[in-house]
Amino acid sequence: MSRRCDLTGKGVLSGHTVSHSNHKTKRRFLPNLCNVTLESETLKRTIRLRVSANALKSVDHRGGLDAFLKKARDEELSPRALEFKRLIAKAAAAEAEPAAA
Repeated sequence: MSRRCDLTGKGVLSGHTVSHSNHKTKRRFLPNLCNVTLESETLKRTIRLRVSANALKSVDHRGGLDAFLKKARDEELSPRALEFKRLIAKAAAAEAEPAAA
């Protein structure tokens, strides 16, 4: 399993640990990933994702998973999250269609 956020695409970064004597050794900066279950109001079901803590704050700020996926760009989403975005858009269009008719 890759160390990459399913929603934002945040991954592993590399850099240096710098000692007091300015000696540099390679290190990895790992993202703070959490296994979470998010609820989709449009699909009326829960979705399990591996999300960074920063992305979880963004989901809460935007008003839930549906609003986050609606606003997110397709390039930054994982294939699994992109599939959920398409399902949510299709379900939202189906809900709006009977109301218009």
